[in-house]
Amino acid sequence: MSSFDCIPDHPLSSDLVKRLKAALEVRDENTVMNLICTEVKHVNATIELSNDDWMKDPEAPLHPLVLVGLWSLEYKRELTTPLCITASHGHTTCLRHLLFWRADPNMAPGGQSALHEACLGGHTDCVELLLEHRANPNLLSDQGLAPLHLCTNPNTLGCAKLLVKYGAMVDLPSEERQETPLHIAAKHGLYDHALLYLRYGASVDRKNSQKETALSVSCGQAKEQATQESYLRVCQLLVMYGADVNTTDEEEKSPLHKACKNASHSLVQFLLQNKADVNAIDYNGASPMSCILQTAAFKQQLRPHLTVQTLLNHGSQKIWPMAFGKVLRSCASVPEIIEILFNSYSQAPISEQWQEAIPEETFQMHLPFYESFFMLSCTPRCLQHLCRCAIRKKFGSKCHCLIPLLPVPKPLKNYLLLEPEGILL
Repeated sequence: MSSFDCIPDHPLSSDLVKRLKAALEVRDENTVMNLICTEVKHVNATIELSNDDWMKDPEAPLHPLVLVGLWSLEYKRELTTPLCITASHGHTTCLRHLLFWRADPNMAPGGQSALHEACLGGHTDCVELLLEHRANPNLLSDQGLAPLHLCTNPNTLGCAKLLVKYGAMVDLPSEERQETPLHIAAKHGLYDHALLYLRYGASVDRKNSQKETALSVSCGQAKEQATQESYLRVCQLLVMYGADVNTTDEEEKSPLHKACKNASHSLVQFLLQNKADVNAIDYNGASPMSCILQTAAFKQQLRPHLTVQTLLNHGSQKIWPMAFGKVLRSCASVPEIIEILFNSYSQAPISEQWQEAIPEETFQMHLPFYESFFMLSCTPRCLQHLCRCAIRKKFGSKCHCLIPLLPVPKPLKNYLLLEPEGILL
């Protein structure tokens, strides 16, 4: 029988449910416990907390998009049990009472068991109680998720530790996306969770339905400067446990492609230090360099020129000179990138049409740089620059490690490593 055919012991319209919902809304634990322990019919009773079945009310006003069939006709019906309610709100005393009277810890009329609810809320004491009373740590919800899949924030670490202690499978995939708990930890930047699963034998290179490993997922999620450090730590852990840095997803994107798209300089450096392929090509023919250039204008707060500089110093192929017009259109607002790319050539012809690719406002905002740039259209590069290019050509992909060893002043090392100066000579 489906949940929509089930007749609840306590329907939404009942006085008990109205009082219970009011108590839950104000977090009145004493009233919740009193209602569940004294007025609910039995410990495994089915309680209806919501029902948005508009089909039951012919007079219900419907959105026009429903009438033309653009919205789903499904409605939400929330069925639950006393055990699920108390577990989801962390009411340990009430939960203990229900379990003492043999409430079924694996009953899930609403699609999730009490153990799922407790993990979702990070209620460690409730998780421990449920597991002690034989709650199934590998039970899948109606969404195909095990309790470990719901441990998605730092507050759930205690729950995750208890789950694996009681036999939760660390490689159990979710039904739809085939994500293991390690994928979930990587997605949310949870270092301690990831370490826990790896210590319990999680497969570090297991792939989800999109052929992503945990490393690939973590690199794809490192989007904000405030969280990039946590994702870097997770990636370092995964690589320490043997993760393949050159794994690719269904679009042939490597972790480096994703880190570059997010302009995560520290993560890009780490991957390259661990032998990531700097010139890997994805399904659409894009290299890591292409990824950072495509997103640079939207990631200026992350200083995307550092990623461009690092890629070139690790042997990234240069941009085809005739494609500079496209680069100017997408990256003109980040002149440091234009300078670094242009300085990677000993000499490159400057087209008169390139200036048209730069918005006037951007041109005026960075006037000294762009004036120096276009002045080179009919002027050979200086001898110092030509010497730089000769040294870089000799060192090739080892520029990042050999140039710092040269017995020359630091400003000259920076010059050789393409550090931007604000003007072109």
